[in-house]
Amino acid sequence: MAALDESASAKRWLPLEANPDVMNQFLWGLGLKEDVAECYDVYGLDEELLEMVPKPVLAVLFLYPVTAQSEEERMLQANEKQEPHGRVYFMKQTVDNACGTIGLLHAIGNITSEIKLGFLLQSISELLFGTTHSYIMLGIDGSFLDRFFKSTASMNPLERAAFLEGDREMEVAHSVAAIGGDTEASHNVDDHFICFACVDGVLYELDGDKTGPISHGASSPDSLLQDAAKVIKGIIQKNPDSLNFNVIAISKKA
Repeated sequence: MAALDESASAKRWLPLEANPDVMNQFLWGLGLKEDVAECYDVYGLDEELLEMVPKPVLAVLFLYPVTAQSEEERMLQANEKQEPHGRVYFMKQTVDNACGTIGLLHAIGNITSEIKLGFLLQSISELLFGTTHSYIMLGIDGSFLDRFFKSTASMNPLERAAFLEGDREMEVAHSVAAIGGDTEASHNVDDHFICFACVDGVLYELDGDKTGPISHGASSPDSLLQDAAKVIKGIIQKNPDSLNFNVIAISKKA
């Protein structure tokens, strides 16, 4: 979805498809080790369907349609006082249609203590296209994701947004992922990705179009999926006429 922050740039990316295969290749290519974590479809929010999702769940991504009501709620939340959120990794969205990538960065940025971000020596072109003629190289000091989070650790949300906006490697990787889905990529979308993560025993909604993380109360790694599902059900109930919802879990592999 388009960035809604008043500091949004004129830069626009193609939207990322709500497709676990696309997201897996995207994350694995940037340094999330394939044998550590993987994205999975969540086929429904009833308990028996949630039980089908591989555990443990590290983060949840949710794609929903942007409506007049959702925008009204966003503006109301923007006017609320934001309390400090400790170790929560949060960034603003200033690039149009970057919400999918920002959702994934919110997910990985809040679980770096649970996963390994591998070392890569290939070029992004080789990783994503199977060729070696790209001049963009991932440094020997770690994978792209490892370096991205270390570089932005001390930044505020808008500084992180500016860093992402100027990062050519991420823009190339996002573009390749965006055209790798099952549907034809288009700049004109009315859907938006957000992320749910558990940090220090609290469930947070992480949305780059909002002013900061939104707390949804106590949670735990064991109950993260069920707790996020309750919030997601509430959002869906407010948009009964829409069918365009997708839930994707990022689960830790044994």
